[in-house]
Amino acid sequence: MATMVAQPSAPAASIDTLHEDMIHDVQLDYYGKRLATCSSDRMIKIFDVSPDQSQQTLSANFQAHEGPIWQVAWAHPKFGSILASCSYDRKVCVWKEIQPQQWTQIYQYAEHQSSVNALAFAPHELGLKLACASADGAISILTWKGTGDNAWDERLIPNAHQIGCNSVSWAPAASPASATAPSPSPIQAALVTGGCDGAVKVWRVTEGGEVTPDADFERAYREAGAHSGWVRDTAWAPSVGLPVQTIASCAEDKMVHIYSQAPGQGWVCKKLAPLEAVAWRLSWSLAGAVLAISAADGKVTLWKEGLDNEWRLLDSIADAA
Repeated sequence: MATMVAQPSAPAASIDTLHEDMIHDVQLDYYGKRLATCSSDRMIKIFDVSPDQSQQTLSANFQAHEGPIWQVAWAHPKFGSILASCSYDRKVCVWKEIQPQQWTQIYQYAEHQSSVNALAFAPHELGLKLACASADGAISILTWKGTGDNAWDERLIPNAHQIGCNSVSWAPAASPASATAPSPSPIQAALVTGGCDGAVKVWRVTEGGEVTPDADFERAYREAGAHSGWVRDTAWAPSVGLPVQTIASCAEDKMVHIYSQAPGQGWVCKKLAPLEAVAWRLSWSLAGAVLAISAADGKVTLWKEGLDNEWRLLDSIADAA
């Protein structure tokens, strides 16, 4: 069963996906009208969702990999109906709906040496670009060249993390403080990753595609005190061009760290109170003001930063299953 948490005005909707094994990821598309699920049964299922989330209709169901599928991600609709998936079979696949309810594989990347644990599409301003995190410790950045022959640029960053890499999240394309800048600001290309080595790292991507670690963040991370267990998820907060950019990370030490940086200043870390269980996934609200944390005890907690720059618990939602 997959459960979606709806807006307060609507009840939660429960969907019987008919997956034959554990569900690992559930993702709504850009408009919130389609829901993609993936499972250890090697299947991807896509549902059409009614505006009030009261009805869900299965529109596609296909075997996508030769092993458990860990994550799926929707591309921005400007590129069409495109979905990416990653799996224990070491492959990253990109799927496109060529006709209604008919999906075909348009690209496959199989250069990782171990399970591909996470993936994320970059902001559409950067083009059709996909970052992937693997248990082999490497991250890859795959970019569609925009040509008719469906050629992709493939960049592999080996040894990004020791032991393995578990998560990846892109920064918003809008540069910090771009909303208040007197002239247009250049877009930024950056991502954050988390690994089994307990490290969280920020990477900067140049126009030429070169990927380099952010030394300022690495120093701030060490000084603040690193996670003492595997980092399970990282999430870069969305931005509407406000001055501060924010990153959240969670790990098996039951801790959630929130890093923020104002223009011209260094990164500052705030640590939430220890959770009752291991935190597995993080998700920001559309405006980046509220952080949702899902934990191993079946609870989802919502956190918000106050005017005194302290983070406080807004609500706790328990799994009703």
